[in-house]
Amino acid sequence: MIQRMYPIQKLSRSAFVPIRHLRYHVRLWGTPSSEKPPLVMLHGWMDVAASFQFVIDALQDDHWVIAPDWRGFGLTETPKTDHFFFPDYLADLDQLLDHYVGDTPVNLLGHSMGGHVATMYAGIRPERIHKLINLEGFGMPATRPTQAPHRLSKWMDELKALQRGEMDLKPYPNLEAVAQRLIKTNPRLGSDKAHWLAQHWARANDQGEWRILGHAAHKVVNPQLFKTDETQAIYARITAPTLCVVASTDSMNQWWKDSYTLQEFMQRIAVVPKITHAVVDNAGHMLHHDQPASLARLIEDFLKT
Repeated sequence: MIQRMYPIQKLSRSAFVPIRHLRYHVRLWGTPSSEKPPLVMLHGWMDVAASFQFVIDALQDDHWVIAPDWRGFGLTETPKTDHFFFPDYLADLDQLLDHYVGDTPVNLLGHSMGGHVATMYAGIRPERIHKLINLEGFGMPATRPTQAPHRLSKWMDELKALQRGEMDLKPYPNLEAVAQRLIKTNPRLGSDKAHWLAQHWARANDQGEWRILGHAAHKVVNPQLFKTDETQAIYARITAPTLCVVASTDSMNQWWKDSYTLQEFMQRIAVVPKITHAVVDNAGHMLHHDQPASLARLIEDFLKT
């Protein structure tokens, strides 16, 4: 049975640029303009830049969108490494902006992990951000110094497990299976969107298996504890007007239970000086898939104010 594929409305262009010794893949939409800042969009963990297609199709205006695949995801090259450090995303973004816009401030949007990267970057380089949009970019639960020995031990154990192949991402027999995996993760995702996204989220290898375009080393735990005091100190330096968007379905409760709540995140991000909040109804964590039209309206209304 031939599945109906989502009909894209705005074509993207692929570019490969040298960023920190890696061949970085960047997806571009729209037309560069001297009248308004570029819109830089940062995807989340185990996702790809193409994931923003549905929202971009729903935008009313022409925006120059710059959306990279993070290192080790999508079509961006994977460094020879067995683990990934969060600060690398910040440095990659910094040099990506150097390449595309120089000193021109940008509108910066990020989802999930990309939302946390965007929010941290906006506090580290506040002069480079015109407006900031955080889509469910919660960061991680607070930690205590006493957790450090166990965290480092777990990190070393997972490095060995990775070397033994125990953390490899499972292959899928065909594109249909990849699409069904996406739907299983997010039941709100329509079949047409799932089949379109599957071809960007995975690739067939020489054996005919479809493999997710995400390096298994991303599954290795970060050896560094998440420090909320440092995070809030960075948040407090943000000067850009900031829109914090969450879904009506609380995904944090599903992931973290009582160890990290939506209320705790709201208290954490409240230190951002110029912040407004919005909720997307009938949506889960992948709100840019669930309600792209509603999210597009929020984005454009915010950017026009």
